[in-house]
Amino acid sequence: MAKKVVTFGELLMRLSPEEHKRFIQADSFGVVYGGGEANTAVSLVQFGCDAKFVSRLPAHEIGQAAINTLRQYGVDTSAVIRGGDRMGIYFIEKGAAQRPSKVIYDRAGSAFATAKAEDYDWRGLLAGADWFHITGITPALGGEAAKAALEAVRTAKEMGLTVSCDINFRRKLWDKETAGRVMAEILRYTDIYIGGRDQAEELFGIPTNARDDSDYNAYKAVAEQLRERFGLKKVAITLRTTLSAEDNRWAALLYDGEQHCFSREYTSHIVDRVGGGDSFAAGLIYALLEGMSTRDAVEFAAAASCLKLSVEGDCNLVSADEVKALAFGNGSAQVQR
Repeated sequence: MAKKVVTFGELLMRLSPEEHKRFIQADSFGVVYGGGEANTAVSLVQFGCDAKFVSRLPAHEIGQAAINTLRQYGVDTSAVIRGGDRMGIYFIEKGAAQRPSKVIYDRAGSAFATAKAEDYDWRGLLAGADWFHITGITPALGGEAAKAALEAVRTAKEMGLTVSCDINFRRKLWDKETAGRVMAEILRYTDIYIGGRDQAEELFGIPTNARDDSDYNAYKAVAEQLRERFGLKKVAITLRTTLSAEDNRWAALLYDGEQHCFSREYTSHIVDRVGGGDSFAAGLIYALLEGMSTRDAVEFAAAASCLKLSVEGDCNLVSADEVKALAFGNGSAQVQR
C-alpha cells in the first residue's frame, strides 16, 4: 500500500512574463498554479505516494482552476476548504546571465491568509496518514496561519506521524526575528529538518564558519547543533551555489545523528528554478518512507531537485525511476531509446 503524506499551505497563481522579459516589458503573463507544499505533494504523487493537500481557496472559477491543476496530477484535494474572496498571486520575472530573477507577492488578504486556525480539524485531516509536511512559508502568512501550523505539527506528533519542516525563509514575508521565534516552536514537534545553507545562522544564530561556498564540511557542525537544539531525528541542509541566474551548483548534506552524508554535486543549467527546494523535500520524504539509507536518501533527494531545475513550472514532473537513474546511474542525459 502506498504511503500517505499530508501537506499544508497556500496554493498561488503564478504570473510570469514570456521568456526572459522584464516586468516593464510584459504585455501578457503565463499562468501556473503552485506553492511550496502543493509542489511537494505533486512530486510525491509522481514518485508513487498518496498525497493530500490541505488549504483554503475561494469558491470561484480561479480557485477551481487551481484545484483542477492538482487533481490532474493525482493529488487528493478533498481537504481544500472553499471560502474567502481572493486567490494569492505571485509574479516572477525570470533572470538571465547576471540579472537575478525577481518575485513580487500579491497575497495579503487571500482566502488562505484570512482562514481561521479552527477551520482545520487536524485529527480528521491527518487520520490514516504516515507523514505530515509543512514549510516556513505557511506560518509567515499571519497569526492565524501560524496558529494553524503549530496546531498541525503538534497534532501530527501526538498521532505518531513523522513530521518534516522545510524552513523556506522568505524575507519578503516576515522578519528573521519573528521567523526564528515561530519556527523554533514548530521545530519542537519536527522530526526532519530541511533548510538552506544560511538559514540556521539567520534564524537560530548557529554560525556556519565556512571559508567559502565550497567548504561543505563546515555544515556538519551546523547539522549537529540543529539536531541537538531541537531534538530532531535528521537534518538536511541544501548547498546551493549560484553561478548565474541560469546556472547553479547543487548538493546536500543529511545527518542522522551518526553519519554525515553528502550527495554528489551537480552543475545545472536552469530552465525554471522555482520548486527546486520543494522537489528536494519530496525526494527526501519519499526516500525515507521507502527505507533508503541516509546516503541513498540524500542522493535521491538531491537528484530529484536537480531534475526539477530542468522542468518548466512550479512542480517536478519526473518519476522515481528517472530520479534513481540520475542518483544511482551514470548521470547521462543521452536520449533514451
